[in-house]
Amino acid sequence: MITTTIIAILALLAGIGVGYLILKLSNSRRFEYLELEAKAKAKAIEQEAEKLLQNAEVELKNRKFEAQKEINEKLEEAEKRNRNLILKERELEEKISQLNQKESILEERLQNIERIEAKKRASLEEDIKKLELVSSMTKEEAKEFLLQKVEEQIKQDLAVVTRKQIKIAQDDAKRRANFVLAQAVTRYAGEFAGERLINTISLPTDDHKGRIIGKEGRNIKTLEQLLGVDIIIDDTPGVIVVSSFNLYRRAIATEVIKLLVENGRIHPGRIEEIHSKVQEEFEQKIYEYGENVIIDLGLFPMHDELIKLIGRLYYRASYGQNTLAHSLEVARLARVMAAEMGGDEKLALRAGLLHDIGKALTQDFGGSHVELGAEVCRKYNEPPVVINAIYAHHGQEEPTSVEAAAVCAADALSAARPGARREVLESFTRRVKDIEDIASAHDGVSQAYAINAGRELRVFVNADKINDNEMSLLSHEIAKEIEEKVQYPGEIKVTIIRETRVTDFAR
Repeated sequence: MITTTIIAILALLAGIGVGYLILKLSNSRRFEYLELEAKAKAKAIEQEAEKLLQNAEVELKNRKFEAQKEINEKLEEAEKRNRNLILKERELEEKISQLNQKESILEERLQNIERIEAKKRASLEEDIKKLELVSSMTKEEAKEFLLQKVEEQIKQDLAVVTRKQIKIAQDDAKRRANFVLAQAVTRYAGEFAGERLINTISLPTDDHKGRIIGKEGRNIKTLEQLLGVDIIIDDTPGVIVVSSFNLYRRAIATEVIKLLVENGRIHPGRIEEIHSKVQEEFEQKIYEYGENVIIDLGLFPMHDELIKLIGRLYYRASYGQNTLAHSLEVARLARVMAAEMGGDEKLALRAGLLHDIGKALTQDFGGSHVELGAEVCRKYNEPPVVINAIYAHHGQEEPTSVEAAAVCAADALSAARPGARREVLESFTRRVKDIEDIASAHDGVSQAYAINAGRELRVFVNADKINDNEMSLLSHEIAKEIEEKVQYPGEIKVTIIRETRVTDFAR
């Protein structure tokens, strides 16, 4: 058993040794193969490196050649520029030399001129002395005489030029204005309302007059005090009259009295109750008026307070012209004019509608409707063009836009057209007198007459003092002075009339 085991062990050892020898031999061959393969690869790499080195040397030579070529070209270009600079420098030197020569010539000429001027001054002084002796006038007197003559001549020339320029400007302005007005008038013909100062209320019987008066006049006193109007009860059968300059109060008073008459119960408590109710209804009504106007014109959005004020213009009149109707007329005319002149139609429409918005506040707050209107529009964030139009339509500012200028023109048209407004006789007479006085105050004016309801001024001048050219200057001066000193709707035409009369007698 032991022997077998030993034999097996020896066999195993022998097998291991043989396997080791075989493995070593195999590895030795493998290492030789790998060595050969590595040497072959190293040789290939060496050959490739030599090839790359040769290519790099060739590329380096080519680059050196190109760089040398570029350097040579730049050197040639630099030499060429240097030659050009040298040539230009020589040209400049020649020009400087020529300028120096010309400068010396000019200096010599200036010296000659100075000598000649000195001789002329001496000669002129000598001539002046001779003239003073001959004319018996001093130098200052002669100078003043000449200046006066020159001034007269210049004035004549200026009058001729002014007359020509005014004629050109008038022709051009008339042509342009006629075109704009023709476009505006053909699209819109505004209606107007001549508001009366009284409202007449019919009564069922004359007994109602007594009820309205009340015991010891308590009812009529309450009505007049609460409504702010005058109630006239006279002998006219079945009629009483409500009188007030305030259209809004007059309308409320008329409605209150009608309701009292219909109800039959008239006493101070009932009067106050009906008045409160009617006033609330009118506040709602004026908002609806304003809202309807805004909807018709398409001017939303607009602040509610401005809408109320627009509605209130329905109960406001100026010179007998309903202010809301006037504002609508101005708005539509301004829109057409702005469209013709390339402006913003909607903005002109808005400015035209709001230009007299301050008139809705004057009866409650007093003051200028221009300032009140501008303040309320500024408060409710209206555009600057609207505020400028409010100021400009009464000349407190110059129009700064086409839209504002259109509003000014439209306002003048609406106010000036025949039948639009009624004026108090006293103010009309005063305005006519002021216009005539302004014209009569000018030198050379013999007579001045305001005709055509104060819209035209005819001025007769002395033919011996005013010539044809000076007439243009005089008419312009009178027109400007009227613009500055007189308030008037529309425009005033100034016509200068000059005639020469020669009289002789046959004996």
